[in-house]
Amino acid sequence: MIEVVQAFDRSPIATLQSDDAAALERKLSLAQRLFKDRAGWLKPYQRIEILHKLAALVEGRRQDFGRLIAREGGKPLTDALIETDRAIDGIRNAADMLRTWVGREIPMGLTAASINRRAWTAPEPIGVVAAIAAFNHPLNLVVHQIAPAIATGCPIIVKPATATPLNCVELVKLVHEAGMPEGWVQTFLPEDRGLSEAFATDIRIAFLSFIGSAHVGWQLRSKLAPGARCALEHGGVAPLIVDRGVDLDSIIEPIAKGGYYHAGQVCVSVQRIYVHKEIEQAFTEKFAARVETLRVGDPTLPETEVGPLITPKEADRVASWIEEAVTAGARHLGGGRISATTLKPSVLVRPPKDAKVSSLEVFGPLTCIFPFGTLDEAIAEANSLPVAFQSSIFTRDLHTAFYAAEHLDASAVMINDHTAFRTDWMPFAGRHESGYGIGGIPYTMQEMTAEKMFVFKM
Repeated sequence: MIEVVQAFDRSPIATLQSDDAAALERKLSLAQRLFKDRAGWLKPYQRIEILHKLAALVEGRRQDFGRLIAREGGKPLTDALIETDRAIDGIRNAADMLRTWVGREIPMGLTAASINRRAWTAPEPIGVVAAIAAFNHPLNLVVHQIAPAIATGCPIIVKPATATPLNCVELVKLVHEAGMPEGWVQTFLPEDRGLSEAFATDIRIAFLSFIGSAHVGWQLRSKLAPGARCALEHGGVAPLIVDRGVDLDSIIEPIAKGGYYHAGQVCVSVQRIYVHKEIEQAFTEKFAARVETLRVGDPTLPETEVGPLITPKEADRVASWIEEAVTAGARHLGGGRISATTLKPSVLVRPPKDAKVSSLEVFGPLTCIFPFGTLDEAIAEANSLPVAFQSSIFTRDLHTAFYAAEHLDASAVMINDHTAFRTDWMPFAGRHESGYGIGGIPYTMQEMTAEKMFVFKM
């Protein structure tokens, strides 16, 4: 049995029946059988209808999903409702993509041997999808896996995070209510971690969508069945550069949002802030003052801006990393503990470069401030780690903006915005240790399809 508790106060929400090895075998066998029966594949118009109905059903339960996100995941209710809105839009985005989901013509007649032929491709579903989601966006992350699978016609089995399975379970119920036949979208709720690996690496899995830690993701990739594709979304230690000459009053709010949204439990959350040394003191004072006023507490209350971490163990880890940096010489602004899972937002000024808070993903309510003298120095520090995801720079100088955009090692560079900006139709991917493959609704649909070519001899 899986006990689901509230992230904030650890009070019980629900108990779910867990899946054993026999249940996994039944689910995999059913999914494979459905995929092998090409005559039973749903037509595009049927998939569009299901996705439109699903979006409407989720929209009708917007408040319920928002509250459930806040309870099991700890995301403040205001942000949880935004997550729900994004999930609804993502489902519609997958349906919209099918109107232009086509192959391409391959030119013939370019050589004597290829005359009197026409060739083209068409996208086909790749096969059974195994999806493993993280806790921090318990509805929208599974939408990013389920909606593309429905759109492309892939049977999918989703394993939500053990701490936050309820949004996934409720969403899959609505998938069936929207008209999806049984077996095409299934959940997998194991207690045994070994079963998760057996699930992801089973020979019947054609595509693995993994959102979680780099250690686990890369390990799973090394064990995939021959021919299986994967997309891995890990985390980063997102850098943000503050150039001199910026209007400090206008940038404090977006940086605070990017650093402390969902208590920093976001894979592209602002973590390393590089500030020009001429404005370091002024920025630090203004930024710390805003961080101090962030409203921390029960995520189900509409006024809360920063909620808890997902477990007491995670709160203990973040607190220990902060203590380590302070012992090594960092200046600590803010901070403190409210409950077993809830930490007040912290700012560390000039922590050592080799401290955990400077070199590893904190995934907690903490940002670190470092001074720099030249833009090249800031970029070199930003690029110094083996992780690379999204980064950003605040500047009024056009040359500086373009120079940073071209030289920062990142999959996306935000100009005058925080590192955590994302829309669900844009490509979203980590580089190096931060990930493999591309996320985002349209890009995941590409990952879940294979091109078949037809050659017609006249």
